[in-house]
Amino acid sequence: MAAIRVLVGSVYGGALLTARKIREELETDGHQVVVLENPQLDDITDNDDALLVCTSTTGQGEIPANLLPFYLALREQLPQQPGRPFGIIVLGDSSYGDTFCGAGDLIEEAFYETGARKVGDSLRVDALETMEPESEAVPWAKNWVNGI
Repeated sequence: MAAIRVLVGSVYGGALLTARKIREELETDGHQVVVLENPQLDDITDNDDALLVCTSTTGQGEIPANLLPFYLALREQLPQQPGRPFGIIVLGDSSYGDTFCGAGDLIEEAFYETGARKVGDSLRVDALETMEPESEAVPWAKNWVNGI
């Protein structure tokens, strides 16, 4: 079974509720899951757990305020994470056009710069189509964990 750290970026609570539901379901399957509501860089540098980012997107494709310090530290310090598995679930609104789910793209790029290894495709949940993001995120996460 896998050890997974879920890094949450949430404004109104949707991404956090989704992350908690993922934790509940994956723990039922025997995985060890930690949900980090205000992740810091130290949360990933003192272990080698798989990383799952579950974030909403704010404004024009930006990272939520609670995840921003982690993202900035990751970009500035670039702690090397060669081969470390990561995945991304990003919530957005497709009416924003080119910036739809932009926070996920920013995080993905930052992890690639550390040498981390992306597992599977990112899950992009569109608020215009899905009222309960966990309905898409939980099955995706159950499949994703098989690739780590």
